[in-house]
Amino acid sequence: MKIGNLTIEHPYVLAPMAGVTDLPFRLLCKEQGAGLLCMEMVSAKALQYENRNTRELLKIHPEEYPVSLQLFGSDPDVISEQAKKIEELPFQILDINMGCPVPKVVKNGEGSALMKQPDLVYEIVSKTVKAIQKPVTVKIRKGFDDSSINAVEIAKIIEEAGGAAVAVHGRTREQYYSGEADWDIIRQVKEAVGIPVIGNGDVTSVKKAMDMMKRTGCDGVMIARGAQGNPWIFRELKHYDETGDILQRPSNTEIRDMMLRHAALQIKYKGEYQGIRQMRSHVAWYTKGMTGSARLRDAINQVESYEELKALLEAKIY
Repeated sequence: MKIGNLTIEHPYVLAPMAGVTDLPFRLLCKEQGAGLLCMEMVSAKALQYENRNTRELLKIHPEEYPVSLQLFGSDPDVISEQAKKIEELPFQILDINMGCPVPKVVKNGEGSALMKQPDLVYEIVSKTVKAIQKPVTVKIRKGFDDSSINAVEIAKIIEEAGGAAVAVHGRTREQYYSGEADWDIIRQVKEAVGIPVIGNGDVTSVKKAMDMMKRTGCDGVMIARGAQGNPWIFRELKHYDETGDILQRPSNTEIRDMMLRHAALQIKYKGEYQGIRQMRSHVAWYTKGMTGSARLRDAINQVESYEELKALLEAKIY
C-alpha cells in the first residue's frame, strides 16, 4: 500500500484509539508486524495553546516507523497551522480525524460532526495539504446518521482536496460501535476514488481481514478493538500473507509474558504510578474470556506496582 511517497510493507494498520494506542502499545504492535501505527488523536487547539498534557501524546520512537499522527479540530487555519508547527516531529503521515463519535468532540463540531459539512471538509484538507510536505490522510465514518450516508461524497472531496488516503469506518456516528459494520460502504468508497482506501470495522481475526479485503477491494485494513489485548493479530496477518497459514493463538503463558512486557514499557515511559493504573484496562482485554478473568479484573484494581502485578499474574488466578 502506497500513501503519498510512503510504501507500507504490510497493509494492516493499528487504528488510533484514545487511551489505548499510546507509545508502549504501539511498540508491541510494531514488534508483532503492524504495517502502520496510528497515534492517539491530538487536539489542534490544545497544540495551539501548548497544553502540557498534549506533549505526552506526541512521543514517538524510531522503532515504530512508519507512524501516523492524528489531529482533530474544526478550524482549517488552526489545524493547518498546527500541522505545520509539528511537522518536524518524526511522524510519517498526518491524519485528520473526522470519525470520532464522542459527544464532547461532536458537540464542538469536530470528529464525525464534520461529515455534515462537506465544504468545511474540503477547506480543512486542502489547507493542511498545502501547509505541510508529509502526506495527509483522513479517517471518516459511513455517515453521521442513517439519514445522511455520505462517505462516498466525503471521500471524493478528500481526494479532490489533495488527501493521500482515506480510512472508512463502516458505521455511522449514531451507531457508535454497536451493530455490524457496513463493509459495502467501504467497497463503494473504493470504487469511487483513486487514492488508497483503508477499511475499518469488525476485523478481529485473519479470516475477517481477508474477508474485508475480498468483499471491498480495500487497499489496507485498520484494526481497532480487534487489537485491544491482542497485538498478536498483526503477527498472524503477516504470517498469513507470507505463508497462507493461520498461526495458533498465543498460549496463556505467552499472554502473561506479553502483559508483563507491556507493563514494563508503561512504567519505562510513564512511571510506575500512571503506568500500572493504565495497565488495568489492558489486563482486562488481554484476559477476556479466560477462566477466572472476572476475579483477575477485581484483583488488578488493587495492584500498584510491577512486582504486585507479576505476583498476581504468576499466581495463575485466571
